Amino acid sequence: MLDHKVVLVTGASSGIGRAIALRCARAGADVALTYRSNQTGAETTAGEVRSLGRRVEVIRTDISRREDIDALVKRLKNAFGRVDVWINNAGADILTGEAGRLDRYEKLDLVLAVDLRGTVLASWAAVDLMRAQGGGAIINMAWDHIMLGMKGENPGLYSAAKGGIASFSKSLARDVAPDIRVNILAPGFIETAFAEGADPNFREKVIELTPLGRWGTPDDVAGAAVFLASDDAAFLTGQMISVNGGVVM
Repeated sequence: MLDHKVVLVTGASSGIGRAIALRCARAGADVALTYRSNQTGAETTAGEVRSLGRRVEVIRTDISRREDIDALVKRLKNAFGRVDVWINNAGADILTGEAGRLDRYEKLDLVLAVDLRGTVLASWAAVDLMRAQGGGAIINMAWDHIMLGMKGENPGLYSAAKGGIASFSKSLARDVAPDIRVNILAPGFIETAFAEGADPNFREKVIELTPLGRWGTPDDVAGAAVFLASDDAAFLTGQMISVNGGVVM
């Protein structure tokens, strides 16, 4: 499905990014993956990609920094010569660990810098690269609840960033068509680090709210990413697919 394609996945050291990188490799793609701090996780992902017989490049990148994006593009050109699919998955974690204890102003700065600004910067770089090579596909990550809303400080912060990503991506899709496709994935409640540490009552509530009766897995999101990356989605651009079991329709 992705034979002979080169796919970049940002933030692929764990969770959804890791699952996307592995599904792309299983579909026949060579893979470049980035990480910011979790080198061990990134190398583990890379090892699994290699075990599938695919080429892989691991690149440390802070997508909120323009100079890091520029360096990333140079590494990609040197390693592969082209990128057919650029997946902007990297995002700030403001829910777990030390970041979960930041005040709301610090969280706002972080999520806007990494999720929103980082996606814009990386998308611009992808467009420049793909225009020069004659085309490609970009996939950006939003959130299903931007269409419905969710109360709470953290959901409000994510809505600001992920809603901006969705709107930006739709405008970008119009700007770069027909040579480059731009689509959006909007995961819902997915079994990531946040879910692992969630209160059991909250976990059960999510299941009750979900028509398909379970939390999603990173691999659920990865399957949708592979579809959007493939030629099966050749007539899709500017679209948002919610991978959420039907919580938001």
